[in-house]
Amino acid sequence: MKNFYNMTTIKPEQIRNSLKQCMDPEIPINIVDMGLIYGINVSDNNDVNIKMTMTTHGCPLHETLVSDVTRYAKKVPGVNNVKVDIVWDPPWSIDKMSDDAKAMLKNTTGKNTPAPIDYETAMPQGTGSLIKQEDGSMVLANEHNQGFMVNQAIIDFWKSCNGKRKITELVDIFAQQTGLQRSQVEKEVIQLIKQLLDGGLLVISNQEAPNVEFKKSN
Repeated sequence: MKNFYNMTTIKPEQIRNSLKQCMDPEIPINIVDMGLIYGINVSDNNDVNIKMTMTTHGCPLHETLVSDVTRYAKKVPGVNNVKVDIVWDPPWSIDKMSDDAKAMLKNTTGKNTPAPIDYETAMPQGTGSLIKQEDGSMVLANEHNQGFMVNQAIIDFWKSCNGKRKITELVDIFAQQTGLQRSQVEKEVIQLIKQLLDGGLLVISNQEAPNVEFKKSN
């Protein structure tokens, strides 16, 4: 029989310290220093309630981040149930970041402010050319004729970026194409979008972008 008198009392600071291991999905800074944790409440029986926000509305990593926060909170010995509430008031701003996080961001990006993708409005548009090599392999080439070896899953995803679909829709499409659960592909899609952006094979703009081209090399 459990001895409730010997139950360890969990302190909010213990939860906060554990959450410092949980990284923001877009920026390599933990969610505590990002200022995303608005409140941590621990009940008498060590149930934990966490109030947090996100940098942007409509983030496709919503479920993933809630799952990660729950997992890190439960790493603290003695924690019972964990409940995570996403709140939007007050809205997140750069001012909520810690000084260390601001300095790290400046060193990482060379900018004073982060530029998280606005998942509410962003509609990625594939750019560049899909080229079939003589050996049958496929290459995506950007406007500078830099080629990137790709597989069919990446090609299908690139084609689905037609400038008319939001990122949340692209996550659903990628899940259907791969036969995986949405929560399993969220991080992959964000990473893939970033890689395509870095490679000059994708643009995110609310303005009309050029359509993708398809051609074969002789």
